Amino acid sequence: MLPALPRFMTKFRASLFRLLGAGLGLAVGGLQGQSGSADPTLQAILEQNRKLQEQVDAQQKTIEALTRRLDAIDRTAARQDRELQGLQDRGPATDRPPPVESDREHEVRIGAEAALSYFSTGGQGQFPKSEFRVDDTKVTLEAPVWKDVYFFTELNLLTRESNAANFQFGELYVEFGGLGSALGSPDALTVRVGSVNIPFGEEYQVRNPLSNPLISHSLSDIWGPDEGVEAFGRVGRFSYALAVQNGGLSQLRDFNADKSLTGRIGFDPTSWLHLSASAMRTGEVATVSPVTSTGDNLTAIWFANAFFRALGPASRTTSFWANLYEGDAIAKWKGGQLAVAYGEVKFDDSDPVADNARTLKYGYAEAVQSLTDELYGAARYSEINVAGGYPLAGWGNAGTFFYRPSLTDELRRLSVGFGYRFGPPLVLKLEYSWENGHMVNGVSRDHEDFFGAQVGVRF
Repeated sequence: MLPALPRFMTKFRASLFRLLGAGLGLAVGGLQGQSGSADPTLQAILEQNRKLQEQVDAQQKTIEALTRRLDAIDRTAARQDRELQGLQDRGPATDRPPPVESDREHEVRIGAEAALSYFSTGGQGQFPKSEFRVDDTKVTLEAPVWKDVYFFTELNLLTRESNAANFQFGELYVEFGGLGSALGSPDALTVRVGSVNIPFGEEYQVRNPLSNPLISHSLSDIWGPDEGVEAFGRVGRFSYALAVQNGGLSQLRDFNADKSLTGRIGFDPTSWLHLSASAMRTGEVATVSPVTSTGDNLTAIWFANAFFRALGPASRTTSFWANLYEGDAIAKWKGGQLAVAYGEVKFDDSDPVADNARTLKYGYAEAVQSLTDELYGAARYSEINVAGGYPLAGWGNAGTFFYRPSLTDELRRLSVGFGYRFGPPLVLKLEYSWENGHMVNGVSRDHEDFFGAQVGVRF
């Protein structure tokens, strides 16, 4: 489309040439009248002037024809814009024109992070043989789709929690950002659709090898991706996150129509203090029993280095559920921070014979302090208490303390460590954790202490 100013300049130039040609013709005619003779030089000038005039006339006709074509194109484009706007106002339509390119560069961003580790635990722990591991390794891909619309996925090559060397995807979603613009605040609403992390508590946001100051996590360690829809945003000092998800572990099916609901609201009274409160119901999760024959058997959300599962026997228990509540506070200062959390879980299942209702109480306190620009120290204390007992894995062997009917009523962990950050993409960490507890049958859990060394990288 030819801008208005160049069109005006083209017309002005043509008019100027015509004016100069006419003036030159008058001047030459006057000289002829004065001389009274047909000077050969003047005749040549007149001939050149005539040819110039013809060229100017031809150029003018071309310009006028081009102007008419451009005006027609402008009218057609304006009509198409109005039609497109009408389609957008009415919502999706099958005959909508294909989208035009966004102003943003359509670049695909590929990244990765990995932790190369050495783990050792006591005889009842997960790593009694002291082993080297490739730990929490993933590849991520992010690409813009449209204005403020992005696609993101992560491929987990190997996670610490996996018991098999196979690939799995973690988060995989399409994000629609800037939806709060209509309210005058673009950050007020963002929506993600797909497999997204359950937005409960604060720890799940910093549990990767580069963000976590220690190698281990708290005993509760609540996190996990699940399929569904999440909406989150920030308005002033308040932030929020809401999610509706399947609730069960399976990434392929949902075996119960009751969905998981999660909500978190945050408040920053000052620049150095963050407070939040979270609530979640897993919904009923179906078990694999003779009655149902198919089910998830485990929740999508992770707890105590395992999942939530039914306590009743499969022969008479068809489902189970849990309601979670947690409060968090994070205080920051120059070179350090303190994070504390306290929560409760109300658990029950459908066993018609036994009363399997439980209240699980948990919490942690974590302090981090820089010693130099690169070196820091960290410590975390966490515990879980369950009247009546529940399967709690912790650093213990999952086959012994989670999958078998071995119920723990108290579990404690104290972790201390140091880290050296060479830069944002590279960190070296050392940690020792003392872990002990008590089971409902009177047996102590005293052989699960953990030592770890880890190199975390990201690119």
